[in-house]
Amino acid sequence: MATLRLMPVALLTCLLVGGRCAGQRAGPVPLVMWHGMGDCCCNPGSLGYIKKMVENKIPGIYVLSLQIGNNLLEDTENSYFMNVNKQVMLVCDKLAKDPHLQGGYNSMGFSQGSQFLRAVAQRCPSPPMFNLISIGGQHQGVFGFPRCPGEKSRICDWLRKMLDLGVYTKVVQERLVQAEYWHDPVKEEEYRQNSIFLADINQEKGINETYKKNLMALKKFVMVKFLNDSMVDPPASEWFGYYRSGQAKETIPLQETSLYTKDLLGLQQMDKAGKLVFLSVAGDHLRFSEEWFYTNIIPFLH
Repeated sequence: MATLRLMPVALLTCLLVGGRCAGQRAGPVPLVMWHGMGDCCCNPGSLGYIKKMVENKIPGIYVLSLQIGNNLLEDTENSYFMNVNKQVMLVCDKLAKDPHLQGGYNSMGFSQGSQFLRAVAQRCPSPPMFNLISIGGQHQGVFGFPRCPGEKSRICDWLRKMLDLGVYTKVVQERLVQAEYWHDPVKEEEYRQNSIFLADINQEKGINETYKKNLMALKKFVMVKFLNDSMVDPPASEWFGYYRSGQAKETIPLQETSLYTKDLLGLQQMDKAGKLVFLSVAGDHLRFSEEWFYTNIIPFLH
């Protein structure tokens, strides 16, 4: 009687999606996108439009625009109210199970989606992320919301009320997304002790060598800053800069922060190796032209 040989699950999965396994990619590198606050995965005026732009320039590319929740409404609400660490965990699981991504992928975050994707890079190295493109991300956090999306909405009113009540209290940290990357430069110690997301991925609660190793594995870390940003406070955070500790007026660039000078996250080594790319746009938050996108971003997706 012939012996039946069981096929490895990973190989079977590759065969089912077209016979391509890790290391045997045919076609463009896949792209994973994560939207910002108050947006959703497939808004035809934002990420839905970006997806079409990418597909137009790179025929055959697989683009996954992340939806956090069972529908678009949940996706939008979760951008305000679902614990960021839980969101990152859900995304890591989704990427690990997606057969199209097993050979690796590029990622592109918009606003807060940028620092969330960085957390994915640092915490979940498999499948591998090649390039991380941060468009208006706040990698050192924020200290204000000068223009909340939907200024007159009840969500914006509730958000500000929660921040005023106690941004670093356990109940606010666990229930309000924006509180999890709120960085008070006047109360640095309180921030470091109680921030459940940003202080962790920025090595401010302790040094996690795995975070550093995984981030340094990126080929390119592209950061886009909007020079007339009226939403992010301070805009310097989009290039990993921030307020000088102890006050909220003077900002310093990444290269003057202890995160860089002590190389806690590997950013200094990445910078010297040419892996950090700093781009700017003379516009307001997430405002850029198709021409600018095609010229400056598309090359990092090939």
